[in-house]
Amino acid sequence: MTKAPFRLGALVMSLAVLQGCTSQPSGRYQQAHDSAPTRMPTMAELQNATPIQEPLSRQGNQDYQINGIFYDVMDSAKGYSQTGTASWYGNKFHGHLTSNGEYYDMYSMTAAHTRLPLPTYVRVTNLDNQKKVIVRVNDRGPFHPDRLIDLSFAAAYKLDMIGNGTAPVKVEAIEFLSPAIEHRYYVQLFASEDADKIAQLREQLPESWQSHATTETNASLHKLLLGPLPQVEANKWLQQVRAEGFPNAFRVKITANEAEATDSNNQN
Repeated sequence: MTKAPFRLGALVMSLAVLQGCTSQPSGRYQQAHDSAPTRMPTMAELQNATPIQEPLSRQGNQDYQINGIFYDVMDSAKGYSQTGTASWYGNKFHGHLTSNGEYYDMYSMTAAHTRLPLPTYVRVTNLDNQKKVIVRVNDRGPFHPDRLIDLSFAAAYKLDMIGNGTAPVKVEAIEFLSPAIEHRYYVQLFASEDADKIAQLREQLPESWQSHATTETNASLHKLLLGPLPQVEANKWLQQVRAEGFPNAFRVKITANEAEATDSNNQN
């Protein structure tokens, strides 16, 4: 099979008007016009796509031109929200390659969009009935001036728009929260300009503390520390050391630069 860079074809409309659709013929497809499948989606196939963070596809994310119209692919889907008209596509394209190199499955929760990065997860709301679906955008299209998104058959079925063929929708990109950063901390026991005093004090610490003990020098000030430690563990150590001879001990959050330096030192 020769893979074309983008899916070309008629934007699918309802069964009542399919015969009137104007398709763009291609040797890739056995059907001149699109059609609905012979069975409806199962309950399992009607489950929303599960959004996960994925790298951009190696193909399908370059700017391109179709029918004399230039499409610039968005660098990011962050903040994307738009209303427009949705259509759907089915049998004609089933089993053929999508723009990002995957195989189109009309029973999966996927969609085509002209500009969103591939893949992008979006929430599509049918504004006529407020039904919603989450789909994974992995294809290009629909190449029609009054269409916003082309949904898989299963997604369109879930939105109850098969009969009409199109529906007014709101499309919203699903954004992922930045990974939670687990900060690490030092418990500072003592500080002095006398480096020998800090070294001597470190040697006098209980044996069970020694594996966490470290020293740090900032300008002329020398510090005796325990850590680095996760937040919960740092809190426990802080309570312990205050009760066992260091009542003025306090916790110090490690900055990003300090954490990188600590990791580098540990690796070396």
